[in-house]
Amino acid sequence: MKKTVILGVIAMSLLACNRTNPLLDQPDTPYGVPAFDQVKIEHYLPAFEAAIAENKAEIDAIVNNEAEPTFENTIVALDRAGLLLDRVQGVFFNVLEADGNDEMNAIAEKVSPMLSELSDGIILNDRLFARVKFVYDQRDQLGLNPEQMRLVTETYKAFADNGANLPEDKKERLKEINQELALLSLKFGNNVVAETNSDDFKRFISDESLLAGLPESAKAAAAEEAAAAGHPGEWLFTPKRTSFTPVLQYCENRDLRKQLLMDYTTRGNRDNDNDNKAVIIREMELRIERAKLFGYDNPADYILADCMAKNHQTVDAFLASVWAPSLEAAKREAAELQKLLDEDIAAGKVLPSLQGGDGGRLAPWDWWYYAEKLRKAKYALDEEELKPYFELSNVRKGAFGVATKLYGLQFEKLEDMPVYNPEVEVFKVTEADGSLVGILYTDYFPRAGKRPGAWMNNILPQYIDAEGTDHRPVIINVGNFNKPTAGNPSLLSMDDVETLFHEFGHALHGLLSKAHYKSLSGTNTPRDFVELPSQFMENYAYEPEVLKTYAFHYQTGEVIPDELIAKINAAGKFNQGFVTTELLSASILDMDFHELTTAEGLDVNAFEKQSLEKMGMIPEIIVRYRPTFYNHIFTTGYEAGYYSYTWAAVLDADAFAAFKETGNLFEPKTAARFRHLLEQGGTRDAQELYLEFRGKEADPANLLRRKGFIE
Repeated sequence: MKKTVILGVIAMSLLACNRTNPLLDQPDTPYGVPAFDQVKIEHYLPAFEAAIAENKAEIDAIVNNEAEPTFENTIVALDRAGLLLDRVQGVFFNVLEADGNDEMNAIAEKVSPMLSELSDGIILNDRLFARVKFVYDQRDQLGLNPEQMRLVTETYKAFADNGANLPEDKKERLKEINQELALLSLKFGNNVVAETNSDDFKRFISDESLLAGLPESAKAAAAEEAAAAGHPGEWLFTPKRTSFTPVLQYCENRDLRKQLLMDYTTRGNRDNDNDNKAVIIREMELRIERAKLFGYDNPADYILADCMAKNHQTVDAFLASVWAPSLEAAKREAAELQKLLDEDIAAGKVLPSLQGGDGGRLAPWDWWYYAEKLRKAKYALDEEELKPYFELSNVRKGAFGVATKLYGLQFEKLEDMPVYNPEVEVFKVTEADGSLVGILYTDYFPRAGKRPGAWMNNILPQYIDAEGTDHRPVIINVGNFNKPTAGNPSLLSMDDVETLFHEFGHALHGLLSKAHYKSLSGTNTPRDFVELPSQFMENYAYEPEVLKTYAFHYQTGEVIPDELIAKINAAGKFNQGFVTTELLSASILDMDFHELTTAEGLDVNAFEKQSLEKMGMIPEIIVRYRPTFYNHIFTTGYEAGYYSYTWAAVLDADAFAAFKETGNLFEPKTAARFRHLLEQGGTRDAQELYLEFRGKEADPANLLRRKGFIE
């Protein structure tokens, strides 16, 4: 019996044994969404086993096809393989990130090596690669359209860039590296979550006087957290951003500000069971070894070869060009904030415990507090005055409204949909004519099992099958915004508003996809291009005509006054030196790690210090992500890629300028061109797509001008 048949029998047998498994059955749910409400913890591992077996059978069928390799029987068949596994992964990993627990973490530790082994078994299959290469070598004679040509070239590169051309001994070593990296990545992320939730970092405050200056809404949230933790009558603060950020901004108690910022920035760096330094060193050892297997000196160049930037020299030069003006702006800002601190010291308003030694110098735990005071002094703008106008559901409606004006999309909330947590909401997205665009899940509140930050993911991908049926995507936006309290709904900060618009921009990229092939659909683009759609959406958040569509006072229903809008826009360039320097320092630190040619003798803390000194980082600012909780580069696949936020910012500022130049933020022809860019996903070269939209290269001056660094 051929291996294909054996694997097929195994797959069918597993599927039969699990026919009541809601992850394996085609769900009888609205729009074919996963049956989250039926999935139990015991369903996951059998579902992975069955889906992996089916995927192996699909691959083996391609390999053993006796017909000559063609675009359809090899390249397309490969893209179509793994649909069941896509569904299982789309449920499991989204729930793991947003609502995980110890049982799910244990399952992830089991399935991560299984998935790595499956991936390597495909990419490093000599017979499969021979078929792919046969088609690739003949691609110019096959009469392929641009999307088909892109699929052929990207499929070939996926094999070549991941070891298909390596000799056998190096292939075996690559498999070992990939499997170990998968487990290390998982361990790193779990450690960060454990540290964030650690009892060591639960700061219970019993003396209300220590919270002087803190808004009542933040105190109410902290009181509810304390009560839920068994400490009624106290206030609880943790390293979650929604918890400690108001303290940094408003609390007069300098010691408390320092304590909470240090809690946040020392996660994973305390020489305990959750310490990530050894994990980082081992990840870097393996990444360097992997890069050298492919003939690269360092991981950065191996990773960047398929990005718009192409190599580390281009990224370094790009970051340096933005770093210099941002650092100078940050220094000017620091000098202004120092004056305010000096005034407080002179007036006896600063705690004596921090006045000794360098206590009189502006510190990282002072920046947000004095920046908020300066913003009030300069622009009479108080974020607490704004929050009542930024009720979460209204802000979301505002983001939806922008998509309606730009692209004609309609959003309808769906009730009684299967969800993995009661806080999740579901929306049907349609064209103006009622045809389905996709389904959008939103999950916005922090919980113990949710990783920090905000993100967008596919639950199910978009693609067009062999019969021409367009399978519309199921997308999720996840955040960690303030939960409603007994007295208030969820009220967002200005940063939260931008984050919601940002992640919704990613969602639109996934929802509007019109690719034929799932490996090219939606956000399957180079990493330094994928942030363009999300950052582009941020531009709309505080435009006056947009604000008036969503910024309503949650108690009175009053639309945000013109006076407040004027203050927001007047303060638009405020503190941009800090914001950009904090971001760029993390980007440069990322590149420094991934330009290493050896990890021998690597001391994570010393390396970070050396990197910050080399870039000239000022002591008043802490890098946005210190290494031991830098999930982007040690867990979520953004290694040598964090620069992409700034790279894409050049593109998004230039793209928004295209609308501004028309005098209409929603100019139909420009919007149609940008929608076309979104629809293409990864079916075209990213630079080619942008040039088609804009008609010219992106001008970095638009970004520098937006930040106030140049006139």
